[in-house]
Amino acid sequence: MARQFPALDAAQTRFIHEQHLFFVGSAAAKGRVNISPKGMDSLRVLGPNRIIWRNLTGSGNETAGHLLQENRITLMWCSFTKRPLILRCYGTARAVHVDEERFEMLNAHFPPHSGTRQVYDMAVDLVQTSCGYAVPFFEHMGERDTLTKWSEDRGADGLRAYWDERNGETIDGFPTK
Repeated sequence: MARQFPALDAAQTRFIHEQHLFFVGSAAAKGRVNISPKGMDSLRVLGPNRIIWRNLTGSGNETAGHLLQENRITLMWCSFTKRPLILRCYGTARAVHVDEERFEMLNAHFPPHSGTRQVYDMAVDLVQTSCGYAVPFFEHMGERDTLTKWSEDRGADGLRAYWDERNGETIDGFPTK
């Protein structure tokens, strides 16, 4: 039932942009596998083989550390509506941090958010679709504003202190920058 493609087509790109949620999967050669849910208007398809997504401040920073160890990544979307579908993009990516030259250019694709930590720039080398028949129905009720308020309350200096204290290495001890 799964089908593979070398790049995203227009219908797959529309499907991606219709979703409110996607998942990021990453792992180093040794250690734990990480899967993170993402939302908040944080992803853009820039071409058939290029995706960027903005990463907001979180309790961990696993993806950044994993990509430095083993540059491989998977993004996944699934439909929770009447038309079942699972779509995965496989490839490599690079974390572009707020203090890097390319950051502002990539971050300009998104609405402003005070909690922005990185923008990931992904090269897609394989797209796979599968049926999604076992994915349940869910109704999207809206975005949470908790992280936005938390980030605004901390301010730029508070966020940098938080990143230094909590986001400098993965749970397996790999550096994230």
